[in-house]
Amino acid sequence: MIRSGNNRGWLYFHAMGELLTLDLEHKVTRVRQFLAASVRTHGRVIYANSLGPEAMVLTDIIASHLPEIEIFSIDTGRLPEQTHELLARLEERYGPRIRLVYPDAQALQSLTAAVGVNGFRKNLAARLSCCEVRKIEPFKRAIAGFSAWITGVRREHSATRAQGLTEEWDAQYGLYKLSPLLEWTQEQTWQYIRARRLPYNALHDAQYPSIGCAPCTRAIQPGEHQRAGRWWWEESASRECGLHPRVRHAAVAVV
Repeated sequence: MIRSGNNRGWLYFHAMGELLTLDLEHKVTRVRQFLAASVRTHGRVIYANSLGPEAMVLTDIIASHLPEIEIFSIDTGRLPEQTHELLARLEERYGPRIRLVYPDAQALQSLTAAVGVNGFRKNLAARLSCCEVRKIEPFKRAIAGFSAWITGVRREHSATRAQGLTEEWDAQYGLYKLSPLLEWTQEQTWQYIRARRLPYNALHDAQYPSIGCAPCTRAIQPGEHQRAGRWWWEESASRECGLHPRVRHAAVAVV
């Protein structure tokens, strides 16, 4: 690694042939240091990998530098094919580092019997029930026994997420919640992806900045918010699956 145009604040990665700002390089270092300190403080720490752009950054940092941190992702059973292709590319790059967690088969059968295969579009309660079975319950199983979980949320994602803290007590799940990319911008996220030549979901190149289950995700139009394609038939205030709060109460910071 050699510097190029130091007065402009850039670093040149010889192996990658890409540019990374000094500010972003410092942010990457701070993320590594923060997560390493979190392992020392909390012991068992797990990363809930959403497979979005932020997840590519955190997966690369954790897989490359922090073997103590476990990584899991949830296969809801309705993911786009492009997401499964991404999982395969991640496995090629990092090995079997990401543990996949699946919905309970009996709960899924009961859900579809009660509301139908695509019953989540009937009303908000039906959609949240679907998310509960396909995401929340598998998530709870995956984090059981851990002291802290890592998320890739950023302040830019939504007004609610903007109120989060880098480290806070997550009363909903009974462990600490760590958000090391909270202050990162979308451009910084993609700059890191380009500099490290990381794999990412092909749907991002088709105007899908935020990707969840296939029937609940659409491409966005010019000028729309980056999360406008998630559960687009609902009011914007309700567009969370339940892993993160739709309405935030006073957060409990770690002193």
